[in-house]
Amino acid sequence: MSINSYENYPLTWRPDKKKLHRPIYQSLIKQLEADILSNKLQKNTRLPSQRELADFLDINFTTVGQAYKLGLEKGLLYTSIGSGTFVSPNAFTSITISSDQVPDHVIDFGLVSSFDECNEMITPFIQAVSQNHATNGLLSYREPLGTTYQLTIAKKWLETQGVYASREQIAIVSGVQNGLAITLAALFSPGDRLAVDRYTYSNFIELAQLYHMEIVPIDFDAEGMLPELLEQECRKKAIHGIFLMPSCNNPIGFQLSAKRRQQLKEVITKQQLIVIEDDIHSFLTTYNQKTPIPSFQQLLPEQTIYLAGMTKFICAGMRVAFLVFPDKYKQNIQQAIFNINVKTSSLDAEIVTQILCSETAQDILETKSSYTKQANERFDTLFNVPRPTNPLPFYRNLPVRNDLSPKTIEQAFLNKGIRVYHSHRFTTQPQHDPFIRIALSSNPLEVLTKGLEIVKKEIVYFQR
Repeated sequence: MSINSYENYPLTWRPDKKKLHRPIYQSLIKQLEADILSNKLQKNTRLPSQRELADFLDINFTTVGQAYKLGLEKGLLYTSIGSGTFVSPNAFTSITISSDQVPDHVIDFGLVSSFDECNEMITPFIQAVSQNHATNGLLSYREPLGTTYQLTIAKKWLETQGVYASREQIAIVSGVQNGLAITLAALFSPGDRLAVDRYTYSNFIELAQLYHMEIVPIDFDAEGMLPELLEQECRKKAIHGIFLMPSCNNPIGFQLSAKRRQQLKEVITKQQLIVIEDDIHSFLTTYNQKTPIPSFQQLLPEQTIYLAGMTKFICAGMRVAFLVFPDKYKQNIQQAIFNINVKTSSLDAEIVTQILCSETAQDILETKSSYTKQANERFDTLFNVPRPTNPLPFYRNLPVRNDLSPKTIEQAFLNKGIRVYHSHRFTTQPQHDPFIRIALSSNPLEVLTKGLEIVKKEIVYFQR
């Protein structure tokens, strides 16, 4: 077929060639994002083949292949063998989940950071590790799960969270999101069903869909997921795993009670489910409770994959997390780590390790605990809504009308200089109790206060 023979062909997506610039594949993805945000492209739209689009744009088809691959990685697209490439049902969420889409003047209550003003406390450790004569040993492919010393310190820190495992049952991965991808790739197959809270971590939903797994939402109350409903779903059709954020559910903020964990344990044991425990907030809940509630890793050590991230505790840019696994899954986990990562940055892992060995770790913990307490107090001053069962969550919710589209509400706030996330991002099905989620930890307290005052003024237009 000759060049430009598709000029008048009815393609489902027709990017503007005049807007292309190098690198072209990235430019294509930016146009794709813009067309999704403007509703020119709807979810599940089948895109032109690589060859069709390449001919239309007068570019190499491998460049289109690069663009489509990037779109898959970002969660904008999905593929169906033999059918083609399609716009993801959650493409809008995938586009706006990243802070690089927010102008500088916008106060970001969407992305959950971790009081970045604390980052200056880790700068001396970055300098010290970079100047250490032993640093060269961290720059190879060796020890892909972490060095012996790093894993020893990880083991000691995990014990402070009530997680007990041998050094051989721990791997250092590139953040919790990376650990979730590794876990899904290692232990599950396309078509497997995964139970989650009715509202749950949006990026886990995206990952499960990327791996072609089915999300099964289970309702909850103030104490967490309802065990009788979990068992009911298991009886309907086999469920293979369960994803839980027991310390602080994202986005609702509840903490699973000790009683509810025991009830869920009974169902999980009976149904032989694999537990994926994302305990990224444990550092705060453990610090602020006289008697920490046992983790699922402690309750069900042979069925639980436990993930503790350092991004909220130490620094968002330090993509380090500890992945704890039973011995029976070790080979699968190690193979998935090699296939996905080859290895985690030993340099980042070493910086985190040195911080955990120092008094600075306690200083960071106390500072972030204080900031989180103050942030929640400022929210409570402005809004008459109850706190979730976790007393110090990183996020709070405000109910909104269910007759307004999520895009309308998010865009209206964005027009006022505030980015918030609508609850539709955290579920796979329409829900009767929509809300906007406010991340409390992503701005200095004075900026937080300014933003909350704007939300207070504007929210009245979206509530009954």
